[in-house]
Amino acid sequence: MIPKRPREWIKTDRRDASGLAKLHRAGESTAVWVPDPAHEAMRDLLRARLDAVRALRRARQQLSSFLLRQGCHYRRPAWTKLHRPHESSPWAEGSRLAGLKFEQAVHHIVLEDYIQAVEAAEARRDRLTAQIEAMLPDWTLAPVVAALQTMRGMALVNAATLIAELGDLSRFSNLRQLMAHLGLVPSEHSSGGSVRRGGLTKAGSSAARRLLIEAAWT
Repeated sequence: MIPKRPREWIKTDRRDASGLAKLHRAGESTAVWVPDPAHEAMRDLLRARLDAVRALRRARQQLSSFLLRQGCHYRRPAWTKLHRPHESSPWAEGSRLAGLKFEQAVHHIVLEDYIQAVEAAEARRDRLTAQIEAMLPDWTLAPVVAALQTMRGMALVNAATLIAELGDLSRFSNLRQLMAHLGLVPSEHSSGGSVRRGGLTKAGSSAARRLLIEAAWT
């Protein structure tokens, strides 16, 4: 967020230092919040869980695409207890996946491989969730996470991820600054009497923005 002049073709450390000193003297530089190593470690753990959730979604989509290619249409919402009555094993008697029959024996091998990928992704997600619950009490921002959970739509993972991405909330003096930091404000290109507003700026952390929107749906 350092202001720069257009068509600045020469960049050296001496010029950068001089420009930073002038901005600091004029009060035009924007301060940033620097997380400590413990905060960065917790953020990495929560982002690893987000990666696990994406991997699980991708594995489920691959399995659903395979079944769709074989003409196995499921009219009801997939990945519920009707789809997999026994979460411990999709091959359990009575589950939809256990009753599928294919003409080619190879397709049973492919189906089993996709199911194993889904189970591995689910185990990874649950394992990381348990680690987050175990490490959270030792975090300095744990009271803030607990306070957020009193709000509707904010469970433990959502609240912890939001705080890990945003950091110290006291650095925002009002809600406008927080929403601008998250990119939840409309873009604008106005001049004179013309006012044109576009879509969201989508600045800042995409993970925090997505979780906040999902919490608002509740």
